[in-house]
Amino acid sequence: MSEYYNYIKSLHLIFVITWFAGLFYIPRLFIYHIEANQKPSPEKEILSKQLKLMTKRLWFIITWPSAILATIFALWLLVIYPDWLTQPWMHVKLGFVLLLILYHLKNHQIFKKFQHDEINYTSNYMRIWNEGATLILFAIVFLVILKHSFNWIFGVVGIIVLGILLMLGIKLYKRIRKKNPEA
Repeated sequence: MSEYYNYIKSLHLIFVITWFAGLFYIPRLFIYHIEANQKPSPEKEILSKQLKLMTKRLWFIITWPSAILATIFALWLLVIYPDWLTQPWMHVKLGFVLLLILYHLKNHQIFKKFQHDEINYTSNYMRIWNEGATLILFAIVFLVILKHSFNWIFGVVGIIVLGILLMLGIKLYKRIRKKNPEA
């Protein structure tokens, strides 16, 4: 079965990329939905209907299938190389994958609420929420690429610094939007 390793790994990577694409875009659609909800009628209803459709298609045609297929191919890789499960970097990676799955499931809860016009979030909150996938992606990629040479202190500091930079970027963008709502 190891002769198929590169094919399985490639498929795993492709579906991880499309899964993340969905996880990056779904909170953006939530933001647009929140902001559309603040518009006057009939604009509010027209935008809401379109955003629900876009969100539904993204979620069920791209994001969920990608999550399932990425997981299937990941499990297949672990069947081929079960020794990876004895390596510390893999334990940490699987911890971040668990966080990714929890993030995905929380997005699903938010998705269901938005489909019923139950909007209990601010656009600013959702902009911050949107960065969760980014932090998880950085952590997983560095763990997979560096494996044994991963310096834990620099890695943890790097993720914290990245988080701080993302938050500063969100605050800066909020100021820019305050001055120019069309930005």
